[in-house]
Amino acid sequence: MNVSFRPQWLLAAVIPFMLTACGDSEPDQRAAFKQFLQTRILDKPGVHVPKPSAEETKAFGDYASHYSVITDFNGKMDASVKPLGELTKKISVRSLNDVIEHRDDFKAAQTGLSEMGQNLKQYKEEADAAKAQLKQPEDLKPVYDQAYERTVSKPADTFLALLPQIDTAMAGIEDVGNYVEAHKAQIEIKGTQISVQDPKVLEELNTRLKSLNEQGQAVQQAQSRMQAVMLGR
Repeated sequence: MNVSFRPQWLLAAVIPFMLTACGDSEPDQRAAFKQFLQTRILDKPGVHVPKPSAEETKAFGDYASHYSVITDFNGKMDASVKPLGELTKKISVRSLNDVIEHRDDFKAAQTGLSEMGQNLKQYKEEADAAKAQLKQPEDLKPVYDQAYERTVSKPADTFLALLPQIDTAMAGIEDVGNYVEAHKAQIEIKGTQISVQDPKVLEELNTRLKSLNEQGQAVQQAQSRMQAVMLGR
C-alpha cells in the first residue's frame, strides 16, 4: 500500500499568507501611482507628462495602463501638432506682396490645419472614452482626474480653440488676395508701398486689411493662452 503524506496544516497556513500578500499589493500600487501623479504632474506648473522608469511602472501594477491613457494621447497630440511650426512660417504675412505671392502656401496650410484639428479631436475622443472605462478607487479618482485635466483635456481644448482663430485669419488672407487680384488694374504694389487710384477700391482694401490685422491679433492672443497653459502662467 502506498501512503501519501499531505501536510494540510502547512497548505492552510501558506494559502492565507499568499492571499494576504496579493491583497496588500494593490494599496501599495495605488499609493505609488497617486504619488507619481501628484509630485510629477500636479505639483509642477504647466503641462508635464514624465515617462516613468521601469521600476516606477512595475510599482504601479495595473495602474500603469491608466497612465498609458495620458501618455498615448500626448504622443499622438505631439505628432499631430508638430507641423504647425512649419505651417506658421509659410503663412507669415509681412506685406501685401506676401499675400499675392504665397496664395498656394496659404491654401495648403488651411488644408493642413483642418486635418490637424480633425485628428486632434479624434485623439481626444478616444482618450476620453478610454478614461471612462477605467475603474478607480475613490481616493485615486480625483487625483487622476486632475492629472488628466492638466495633461489631456486642457491642452487639447485650448489648442482646438486656437485652430479656428488661425483658420479665420487664413480666410481673411485669402479674401485680401482675391480682392487684390480682382482689382489689380487699380492697385499698384512696389515693395511695401501700395498705391490705389480709385477711392472706393482704397476704402474696400483698407477695410479688409484692418479686419486682417484684427484677426492676426486674435491669433496672437490665442497663442498666448496656449503658451500659458503649457507653461503654467
